Amino acid sequence: MAEFLASQAPILMLVSLGIGVVIGLTGMGGGALMTPALVLLGIPPTVAVANDLVVNAANKIVGGAVHFKRGKPNLTIAMWLVIGSVPTAYFGAWLVHAIGADDIQGLLKHAIGVTLLVASSAYVLRAFLGLIGKISSGTDENPPVRIVPTLLVGLVGGLMVGVTSVGSGTLIMMCIMLLYPTLAPLRLVGTDLVQAVPLVIAAAVGHLMVSGVDWSLVWPLLIGGTIGTFIGSRLAPWMPSGIIRRSIAIVLALTGIAMLGAPPVLLAFLAAGAVLLGPAAWGWVRHATGHEAFPIAHHRHDKKAADARPVERADGPDPDFVI
Repeated sequence: MAEFLASQAPILMLVSLGIGVVIGLTGMGGGALMTPALVLLGIPPTVAVANDLVVNAANKIVGGAVHFKRGKPNLTIAMWLVIGSVPTAYFGAWLVHAIGADDIQGLLKHAIGVTLLVASSAYVLRAFLGLIGKISSGTDENPPVRIVPTLLVGLVGGLMVGVTSVGSGTLIMMCIMLLYPTLAPLRLVGTDLVQAVPLVIAAAVGHLMVSGVDWSLVWPLLIGGTIGTFIGSRLAPWMPSGIIRRSIAIVLALTGIAMLGAPPVLLAFLAAGAVLLGPAAWGWVRHATGHEAFPIAHHRHDKKAADARPVERADGPDPDFVI
């Protein structure tokens, strides 16, 4: 494995660079993209999960520190999420180890596939909620805390992260949106990042105690991811976030289906359908909910309207969430 990783270091760095750009552009957590990318490159799922969690923990610490310093997170919500998520995230690594079956790699690969499909569906649901106005006007910095459902989100989300490394910045943020639809966007991002720091660290520690860390894999991911995130953050004001998020949702869904063992012919058929029919289907949904079907094409010829369009920054989601 060490020789394989050494020969693949440039590829790993390029992959993490590309994923880092996506993180900088969208604020999306890296686990949903990095872990399946590593698995598809031929790295065993258990190794991919353990080492990706170490890299993800470093990224979360930086992002969480920035938001904590700026005073954006709702610490009460984050506290209840952490109380639920840290024990189950740590337990998730030991659960993977305790199964001890010969096909644990296959079981973990399927678990990641299912999680990716859930994550892709969560992004589509998030976009739809934005269209119907459920998450587009959040201005409340301190909504009443719903302790029991928040704790349950932490428990389930922590277990998913501990087992698959996916979900700390994808599924949990979606659940926070549903529980606290009036939470201001920057408070939402800050809350998710702060709660994700102890969550990902707990999951990483659990996996490190079980399987250790391979630095020949971690260093290329750290270097490429850091550079890519910086580039993505600088490009964020100039890029249409809707197209990026729509592409990510499609990639997550197709990757999840691939990891569940779908044949290449089916994947090609689904990919062609998503590319050809996806924009038209989403345009119809936008029109049915009282929005312009294809706003980007319309505003391309209207400089003033284009200048007035809200653009998603790297430090928070676009309130209108055009996808």
